[in-house]
Amino acid sequence: MIKKMFLLSVLFLFSVTFATAESRQINYKATFGIFGKVGTIQNTLTQNKRTYKIDTTVKLAGLAKMIMGGQVEHYISKGHMENGLMVSDYYMMEQTKKKQRKLKEYRIDHQKKSVTKRYRKWKNGKLVKDEKTKLNFYAKNDLLTLYFNMDKAIKQKGKTYTLKAVGLEKQKGIVKVTVPSKENIASYKKDLGESADWYAKALIVQKNFRKKKGDILLSVAKDGFIKKAVIKDILMYGDANLIRTK
Repeated sequence: MIKKMFLLSVLFLFSVTFATAESRQINYKATFGIFGKVGTIQNTLTQNKRTYKIDTTVKLAGLAKMIMGGQVEHYISKGHMENGLMVSDYYMMEQTKKKQRKLKEYRIDHQKKSVTKRYRKWKNGKLVKDEKTKLNFYAKNDLLTLYFNMDKAIKQKGKTYTLKAVGLEKQKGIVKVTVPSKENIASYKKDLGESADWYAKALIVQKNFRKKKGDILLSVAKDGFIKKAVIKDILMYGDANLIRTK
């Protein structure tokens, strides 16, 4: 369950673009209810006017690290720029744990509007599974660029946007993002603090939530990066928090 909280956390690491080529490091810590600090997330964004690359590493800490056997997760998104937005051409999700490795690779064909997924699994260094499938939906975003692009893609307050992202097959790629009006910001500030430039809420589907659906609250800083993310009331364990440290 802690593992899935981390997978969700990674969705909300970024939401900014740069006008000139630049490589930047952005770090977060994750806390989870009664467990306290459960890990760190290190992110490198490299971008110019034509292309971008996002490189993310998630490491568990403390009790979470012991429970999950030292699990490490690695994410890469690569693609091109289109009208100021990041458009994903390739997305990778890798998980290593003890003697096991899992790798998901997504290749997006924008001309054919199709996405091909390859899933591989190794045990003790031996390949035990290799599957290739075509997704039943198409999206220009992956799980990382979805939130990288929010600062430019979402303009109007008090409105709900329906977005799609590769990597969310269980919900056919669909994520609903609500940006509250000024009249409805108070509840966001209670969980996320007063100093954000703007706030949002993303609705996702996840088995670990009491009602099988969960709202992820987001605060975005003036530089466009996520400042804090909160997943409310995960089972009996409390809130999951992602807090920017650099």
